[in-house]
Amino acid sequence: MGIFTFFTDQILGMKWLSDLITLFVENLLGLNVASRLGGSIQFFIYDTIKIFLLLSVLIFFISYIQSYFPPERTKKY
Repeated sequence: MGIFTFFTDQILGMKWLSDLITLFVENLLGLNVASRLGGSIQFFIYDTIKIFLLLSVLIFFISYIQSYFPPERTKKY
């Protein structure tokens, strides 16, 4: 059960990224993430990086799959 919890929290849930951004906002920017401003900045940075990361992975896998289908075969369909 421990490896499943780790996988869902750290890999799929990106808890590592959230913790990293929280440390960045609190230590380098000097804001408390419990406040409105600090929480908003933490959320914006975290979601921006997460969306770019997920889109990059998705584009990579789609491009990898498409590389196995030649244009001639696709035109037939």
